[in-house]
Amino acid sequence: MRNRILASIGALVLTIVPAAAQATKAASKANTAAADKGTYTPPRTPDGHPDFQGVWTNNSLTPLQRPKDVAGKEFYSEAELADIQKKQRERLALDDQEGEPAANHSGIPGAPAENVHYDHAQFGLDWLQTRVAWNLRTSLIVGADGTIPPLTPGARDRIASRKAREAGHELDGPENRPLGARCLARENVGPPLLPTRYNSNLQIVQGAGYVAIEAEEIHDVRMIPTDGRPHINKNIRLWYGDSVGHWEGDTLVVDTTNFTDQTPFPGAQNLHVVERIRRADDETILYQFTVEDPGMWTRAWSGEVPIKKIQGQLYEYACHEANYGLANTLRGARVAEEAAAKKAK
Repeated sequence: MRNRILASIGALVLTIVPAAAQATKAASKANTAAADKGTYTPPRTPDGHPDFQGVWTNNSLTPLQRPKDVAGKEFYSEAELADIQKKQRERLALDDQEGEPAANHSGIPGAPAENVHYDHAQFGLDWLQTRVAWNLRTSLIVGADGTIPPLTPGARDRIASRKAREAGHELDGPENRPLGARCLARENVGPPLLPTRYNSNLQIVQGAGYVAIEAEEIHDVRMIPTDGRPHINKNIRLWYGDSVGHWEGDTLVVDTTNFTDQTPFPGAQNLHVVERIRRADDETILYQFTVEDPGMWTRAWSGEVPIKKIQGQLYEYACHEANYGLANTLRGARVAEEAAAKKAK
C-alpha cells in the first residue's frame, strides 16, 4: 500500500501543510543569515543587550551528521530542498491516511522495527505539524566532512570497557537504564542545543546578568550568568555542565565545562562546548557551536542550527507522569527471566 502512486493526495498535502509553499524562500533566508552579520539591528533589553526573549523552535529535518549519499556536499540546492519538502509532505499525508509505519525506537543500532508504538502524526508530534527551521545544509555539522570526528584510541578502549561491564545488566533495574528512559536528562537540552524528534521548542528569558534557556523536552532550564564569574570548581560535574556567558558585541558567547561522562556524549570525560548565539532577523536566531575533548575525538567539530520564532508558549513535558514505559520494560525483563528459569528446569 505504501508504495502506491501519490498523485491523488496533492490536495490533502496542501491542507496539512499550507505554509510549505514558502519553505524554500524561508530556507534561503535562513542560510544567508550568517552572511548578514552587521546588517540587522536587534531589539534590546533594558540593560542594552540584544533581546532573545520569546518562544522559539529548532525543529529541523537536517541530521546532525551528513548522510553517506551526500558525502562531500555541504549544501543542497534550493531545487533539491524543494524536492525534500515535497517528499516530506507526501510522507505526512500518507501517514495521516494509513498510519505511521513501524520504526525502531529502542535506541539499539540495527534493531528490527517494533510492532507497537504510537503514531506521531496522530498526536500532532510529526515534524511537519509545527514550524520547521528549514535550511539548505546537508548536516548540522559544518565543514567538508559533516560528521563527528573519529574517536581516539583511548576513547574507543574506554567505551568498549564500559559496554563490556554493562553487558547482560541492561535490564537489572532502573539505574541500569539510560538517563532519558528515566526522565532525568536528554541530550537535546545541550549544550550543544540540538533538535529533538518532537517538542523541539525552547524559551529564552533574560535579566540583568543572566540568560535562561528552557527546553520544552525534557523541561530543563540552563541558567547562564553573564556577569564575568569563573567556572565552578573542576571537581564538580553536572549533566549539563557549567555554563558561563559573555557578550561580544551583539553575540552571546557561552562557554561550558564540568560535564559528567554520561551526557550529552557518554564517554567524553573533559567535554568543552562553546556556543555563539545572535539574532539574524526578527524571526531567526543563528546558533553556532564548537565541541571538543582531546581525549574523546581526534579533533574539535562545529555545527550551526537556525532557530525560528513561534507563537504560543511552552507546555509541561511531564516525562515522569505515568512513565509506564520504564516500569513495563523492567517488568517484561522479569517475566522473560522467569520463563527462562522454568525452561531450564
